Amino acid sequence: MDGDLLAEEFERARPRLRAVAYRMLGSLTDADDVIQEAWLRLRRSDSAIDDLRAWLVTVVGRICLDVLRARASHREDSVDSWLPEPIVQLDPQGDPERDALLADSVGLALLVVLETLTPAERLAFVLHDVFAVPFDEIASIVDRSPDATRQLASRARRTIARTPHAPDADLAVQRTVVDAFLAAARAGDFDGLIAVLDPDVVLRQDAGGKGPLARPPISGARAVAAEISVRGRPFAGLAQPIVVNGGAGVIVRLPTGLTIVVGFTVIAGRITEIDQIGDPAKLRSIV
Repeated sequence: MDGDLLAEEFERARPRLRAVAYRMLGSLTDADDVIQEAWLRLRRSDSAIDDLRAWLVTVVGRICLDVLRARASHREDSVDSWLPEPIVQLDPQGDPERDALLADSVGLALLVVLETLTPAERLAFVLHDVFAVPFDEIASIVDRSPDATRQLASRARRTIARTPHAPDADLAVQRTVVDAFLAAARAGDFDGLIAVLDPDVVLRQDAGGKGPLARPPISGARAVAAEISVRGRPFAGLAQPIVVNGGAGVIVRLPTGLTIVVGFTVIAGRITEIDQIGDPAKLRSIV
């Protein structure tokens, strides 16, 4: 295929490849690195390719598997949680490119659940259930039989089903709940916080594995309310509303120069998950 035509075909496939890689890795930065590597492999390939898009998805899948396996081996010493790189809309008027990303984004809660899967389970689920790639094609990526690959996706499905992750659809409803949370946090109102928190709420913090914000997750409404009513007051006072992966969130810019993005998962009018992302490497595009 002519070089210019090949580049055009690759660019047409890029949005789909980026969506696959983001769901696999939870990072736009890593997704873009994977796509660049796929392009380099395509340029170096000297074999005939019958279905370019299928070939590219296979290559992206293989690279993502390698990244996930390497990532798992480097997390053992981390104090805090690993959270995805957020897709953020800062301007209420919107930005066309960022709006396109948000329209194709997936909620933080689902990305966190996907992170609990094995790399092979995650690949089987993402490619088959989200992008309708046949199991025969996925099997060649994970080096399993089609039946074994089908079982990988089935196990992933069961894990995801056990953890509620689909937020309330109405962003305005989410925002009302988050505003009530922030008002209670600013006032140090423990009872007000309890009123908007799900009994099983989880507070996670990702500071890149180090720093004053690095700490294990906190679970349960009373424990989270106690944490927020004492330590969250100065943060809540600086919080500005934004959209995080399609859901209600806030950005906090501290006088020290530290920036924190907070995503909230609101289900049935209660906050079920609070994800605080302060890792500078994940916020480079917005700070």
